Amino acid sequence: MAAATVNEHLPTPLDATSEPPPLFDGTTRLYISISCPYAQRTWITRNYKGLNDKIKVVPINLQNRPAWYKEKVYPENKVPSLEHNGKVIGESLDLIKYIDSNFEGPSLLPNDHAKKQFAEDLIAYTDTFNKTVFTSFKGDTVKEAGPAFDHLENALSKFEDGPFFLGHEFSLVDIAYIPFVERFQIVFSALWNYDITAGRPKLAKWIEEVNKIDAYKPTKTDPKELVEFYKARFLAQ
Repeated sequence: MAAATVNEHLPTPLDATSEPPPLFDGTTRLYISISCPYAQRTWITRNYKGLNDKIKVVPINLQNRPAWYKEKVYPENKVPSLEHNGKVIGESLDLIKYIDSNFEGPSLLPNDHAKKQFAEDLIAYTDTFNKTVFTSFKGDTVKEAGPAFDHLENALSKFEDGPFFLGHEFSLVDIAYIPFVERFQIVFSALWNYDITAGRPKLAKWIEEVNKIDAYKPTKTDPKELVEFYKARFLAQ
């Protein structure tokens, strides 16, 4: 069982006017943006493993990012990134596996071979899932996004001991998908009056169960801000 997550108070996001933290001083730092779904994956993983004292979350303001972040921390200039043992690594799917493998806390991948292979396949599908849904915003949205949500519904039917993708245990697969499903559920309802769980009972149950997980709750984004962001980004003429 995961360690209970304290509702921590995150510092104000660092921007172009902010001094850098004391870099490479032995502190493990997870650089995120509070509104970024990719960064949210790593934030949930850190919380679930009970690493609040071991990994310090450092929010970055992506709209006004500090020059030192690119110059001294992560040349890709994206989030998330993890400063650990004198090096910095990025890419959210790599990072959640890295955090799971290199730190204490409950394991987020199964030992069972069939489940492990299924996990790899589903994690590999996340980019296709996201691309399908984001592309649908430019066309017949509900119709074009439907198969992506159906894919998740079918995947959630694989193991009978649900409600998560790998059965009864929460895993990196759930963490890989929930930041995006969270956003899509809000946005499809607000902008297209469409419930992504309609006719997809497993997906509905999965979202309900993930929402009970303490490690996830503090990472959720503000629905109103989210809808405004998606309107401006995807629906602006």
